[in-house]
Amino acid sequence: MYSFNIYKSFIYILLLFFSITSFSQSNEKFKVVLDAGHGGKDFGANYYGFIEKNIALNVALKIGKILEKNPNIQVIYTRKTDVFVELMERAKIANRANANLFVSIHCNAAPKGEAQGTETFVMGLTKNASNLEVAKKENAVITLESDYKVKYAGYDPKSPESIIGITLLQEEYLDQSITIATKIQNEYTNKLERKNRGVKQGPFLVLNQTSMPSVLTELGFLSYKPEGQYLNSEDGQEELAKGIADAILSYKKEYYGGTIIVDRTEREKEMEKPVSNESLAKIDTPKTKDVKKIEPEVIAKSSTDEAVFKIQISASGKKLDLLPQNFKGLSPISLVAENTLYKYFYGETTNYEEAKAKLAEAKQKGYDSSFIVAFKNGKKVSIQEALKKSK
Repeated sequence: MYSFNIYKSFIYILLLFFSITSFSQSNEKFKVVLDAGHGGKDFGANYYGFIEKNIALNVALKIGKILEKNPNIQVIYTRKTDVFVELMERAKIANRANANLFVSIHCNAAPKGEAQGTETFVMGLTKNASNLEVAKKENAVITLESDYKVKYAGYDPKSPESIIGITLLQEEYLDQSITIATKIQNEYTNKLERKNRGVKQGPFLVLNQTSMPSVLTELGFLSYKPEGQYLNSEDGQEELAKGIADAILSYKKEYYGGTIIVDRTEREKEMEKPVSNESLAKIDTPKTKDVKKIEPEVIAKSSTDEAVFKIQISASGKKLDLLPQNFKGLSPISLVAENTLYKYFYGETTNYEEAKAKLAEAKQKGYDSSFIVAFKNGKKVSIQEALKKSK
């Protein structure tokens, strides 16, 4: 009897080992691409001996070091050393990896040397002069590429008309890009008490070429000496890296599940609140006949008082009839109209496992950027909150 029990225990342990192994192999890691701006012959902004390419690389490596502690995250770098990487290649690295998120890291500068603060950009067309200047500066790196006129089809980074003419390929990921950009700005503002310049849109070539949610974050102004000293310091880089890493972990938890293991002080917990920032509610968009302010309306109201899960398959400035033929055969479809976007959702269920099955179905139909969203009484809530309510 004793030996039989030992045998049973051995078999149990063996089966447990194989089940854990097979589970870990079946769950693909969350892939984050960290893009340290500039590099090699491209120094970026350079003031008072503070060099953008070095600061961006240091911060990117520090972010990666934090994220790599999480076994469910794979970090991919566009560069890990002081080398020149073409803009198009940076996006290709992310696309080849089939990444879930792309974060490009930069430092800002202004001629007068008085501007300061952080800002994070998502891809978009804008006529805002300051946003255009930032985009023109970051896009100008292509002139260091030997055959840029061929590769970029005559694109002129100094021409506002050329910039405004960029096709908005990132529209499908705009909602998620704004989410991660907001989380990054919240970290800068609430935790690090940096001046908040907001979440903005800009026609950045590197963001336009990526096929996943993507943001470009400006850590601060090197041209403002006190801020440049902070950005160039070891402590400053560590703080900024932790802030961005925490934002990425929070984004992953919200959209992909899992837990966040970060060290937070009681003060940080108390300050975990939304940034009061009008630019997040009024993100600038081109004022054309095709893009207009959409009056708030909610068509995706739940048919139950329980927390329900839906699959967000796209977000667009165009309103479509909620017919299966308009959504690759998927049905039922609902939508939420919010600011300048129509957000389209597939399905509705109170069962999270069923929601994951519907997510897989949506992705099989070609909606690769789709994700699960939870609602309670018609209002969006986090997945974690919805799961607690379900329990």
